[in-house]
Amino acid sequence: MHLSRVRVAPEGLGPEALGMLMQGDAYGNHQLLWRLFPDDHTERPFLFRQELERESYTVAEPRGLPLFYVLSDTEPTPVPGLLDCESKPFEPRLHTGQRLAFRLRANPVVARREEGRRRSRRHDVLMDAKRQARDEGVTDRLAVQARMDDAARVWLADEERAAGAGYRLLAAPQVSGYRQHSYRRRGREIRFSSVDYQGTVEVADPQRFRETLAQGIGRSRAFGCGMWMIRPV
Repeated sequence: MHLSRVRVAPEGLGPEALGMLMQGDAYGNHQLLWRLFPDDHTERPFLFRQELERESYTVAEPRGLPLFYVLSDTEPTPVPGLLDCESKPFEPRLHTGQRLAFRLRANPVVARREEGRRRSRRHDVLMDAKRQARDEGVTDRLAVQARMDDAARVWLADEERAAGAGYRLLAAPQVSGYRQHSYRRRGREIRFSSVDYQGTVEVADPQRFRETLAQGIGRSRAFGCGMWMIRPV
């Protein structure tokens, strides 16, 4: 795997593309980053996470522009005048019981069966918790927000999900940055939500967690969700 830090040259973008970039258009940014992999025709050859340069302590001279971290099987190819990338091999040495600090932007959803539908319908975990709180008569804004944050934590800590992905949460992670995304592309609407997690994780199964790092977790991975940022503690 390769981990890359990608910076954008705004002068290489037209006004519309620049506006999409600054607004955090996940669909448009995914298409932009795909240009780093001109010879890769797989469905999704990479994971990515978007931040702002001023939020990243790794950039010497922040310009306040979006900065991307990209994890891929193949090394990306810079696009002169548009995308500059610094890449390095990413092959973490993992062992059972190892503790890692992590940051994760994910799209937590829950599937619920509904009357009259043959298939379960996916719901945003946080909005689902908000609806349940309101149905129970909870109206205090802070209490409702606490329910939503707890639901996000429960999703990540779910024993079946954690076991399948090879990790174990040692404590409840911090939850922030909840956002709903909506885009219309080619006549259809794309809707998803994202939330940011930060905390400490323990490696329960090194092989499974390595696969989780490579594949991401949760849905909407093509739109900037699911990529783990880890470091030893």
